[in-house]
Amino acid sequence: MKKNLLLFFLLLSGVATYAQEAKTLFVNMPDSLSPLLTAVNRADCIDFLESKMKAQVKNKFGGTSEMTDLTPDYIRLKVSEKSEWQMKLLATGDTTKIICAISTACGPACDSKVRFFTTDWKELSAVDFLVTPSVDAFFVSPSDTMQTEAYDHARSQVDMLLLKADLSKVDATLTFSFATIDYMGKDDADKLRPYLQSPIVYTWQKDKKQFVRK
Repeated sequence: MKKNLLLFFLLLSGVATYAQEAKTLFVNMPDSLSPLLTAVNRADCIDFLESKMKAQVKNKFGGTSEMTDLTPDYIRLKVSEKSEWQMKLLATGDTTKIICAISTACGPACDSKVRFFTTDWKELSAVDFLVTPSVDAFFVSPSDTMQTEAYDHARSQVDMLLLKADLSKVDATLTFSFATIDYMGKDDADKLRPYLQSPIVYTWQKDKKQFVRK
């Protein structure tokens, strides 16, 4: 009797684990969150990639979409020539997880939107899990007075904040790059570039249920 119960719970655990794999959640994603790809498209991408084939499908607009990465907790998809989509499963407890999804559009500078969902695709408030970096977080202001004047002038040319966000395939990190510089004119960008810091990296902390800046 005890052996039968143990087998039952092991099977149940296996089903629950499979149900929370990225590929299963991706196929079951509501079409409203995947306007260019049908559930059949999404399933085909997974089948192709798992068969070591190029995971390309025709999307609803007649263009080509391609899944480029697939692991048990991560997916990256090139939706179109100018856009991509990523998702990552993040642990919030021993068995519970949430989904972090990033949509990025480029034209020519990239800009990303980071969203969070339950595993049945109910949207959660992003501010509960992430404080997005400000413009100033990407720059180191100089101490020299002459350089400060040059920096202030260059910094004043930043009239909007464009951020490119990337989830890691191998660990629970999220990286933000300052993409506004790709939108600026070359002269202004070149003057600002010396003060630009490296991309900002956040690490998912399961106990806090938040992305925390490194």
